[in-house]
Amino acid sequence: MKTTEHRSASGDAPLEGGVSTDGSTRSAVVDLLLEEGPISASEVASRLGISAAGVRRHLDALVDSGAARVSSAVGPRRRGRGRPAKMFALTSHGRSRLGHAYDDLAGAAMREIRAIGGDDAVRVFAKRRILSIVRDVTPADGSAESAAATADAIARALSEAGFAASTRPVGAGVQICQHHCPVSHVAEEFPELCAAEREAFADLLGTHVQRLATIANGDCACTTHVPLGTPAVSRDGNKSASERVARDTDTSATVQPSPTRDRLRKEPA
Repeated sequence: MKTTEHRSASGDAPLEGGVSTDGSTRSAVVDLLLEEGPISASEVASRLGISAAGVRRHLDALVDSGAARVSSAVGPRRRGRGRPAKMFALTSHGRSRLGHAYDDLAGAAMREIRAIGGDDAVRVFAKRRILSIVRDVTPADGSAESAAATADAIARALSEAGFAASTRPVGAGVQICQHHCPVSHVAEEFPELCAAEREAFADLLGTHVQRLATIANGDCACTTHVPLGTPAVSRDGNKSASERVARDTDTSATVQPSPTRDRLRKEPA
């Protein structure tokens, strides 16, 4: 009886997540759907030697999560004249959650790019990659409000590319946080990927940005700080208090006319 586990690329939890005591059974069900689907619940139960009720619980969970789909039996697998048996198979979403050796392939490809074109070729590739991800982001127009909106748009574009990104206000700025990095293992060897991201962010935001942390360096998230340095303006249009203080300080340092000093200067010694 086959009971091998399918695990994610990181080697942590089984495919479905949230399964603890029966994780290996769920993974064995996934194996059968992957290798022999479409397959009926009764066939799965027979192959794994567990109850039909137990199999249906796992299959229902897979269908609810979008990892599996149901279809009617067709062709030689259909038996008898009764209602066609429900057949289960993995969806493309379910397949995408299985582990793959993409990191090894990507790393080999990057090393080949460096061997053929040198470091410049790696930098060009890294730049083109991030630009393709943020291609629909509108650059900031120079205001703090626009920069914040552009940071949000960058985070959305990154999330669509699998980076699970978000933004949060911090002090006089905002931080772009990437909670996942699909290429973190490759980025450990090729920091050009991270550098290209920072440069693309700076170009779109129109300001210097600072990388505070990266997953490739062992941090829990990739964090980029974006300063929002536009001076605050009050409702009546006056400058901020700090600018008023600076202006007053400059004024107090200016030598003011003094009648007494002028009179003494005119009188003979």
